[in-house]
Amino acid sequence: MKLILKALREGLGRLIILIDWIFSPSRLKRADDVQADVNQKTVTLKLYQFYACPFCIKTRRAIKRLNLKIETRNAQAGEFREELGLMGGKIKVPCLKIEGEDEASWVYESDAIINYLEKRFA
Repeated sequence: MKLILKALREGLGRLIILIDWIFSPSRLKRADDVQADVNQKTVTLKLYQFYACPFCIKTRRAIKRLNLKIETRNAQAGEFREELGLMGGKIKVPCLKIEGEDEASWVYESDAIINYLEKRFA
């Protein structure tokens, strides 16, 4: 039963990815100097995500719509999964890591991440 649910979730995720690709959002247009400033500010942001997760897709769509260059990190396995668990406190995606001068803050939940990005960059 667990295997069936995993396969169903993965299949639905792939379907959502296809739909996202077909109906990709248009990017926010900015002047070149403003976009360069935004790009510089996004260097400190990292999105921990699973490729086929619907909530991660929702977050990536908002990032694309806002025309942000945010590094995505696959947290399904490996070093980024370990980092998310150890530094972020839990393995839950999507999660936005916001690097500060002395420490990082971790924002979980797609709606919270999107609200943060819209307030800061829209």
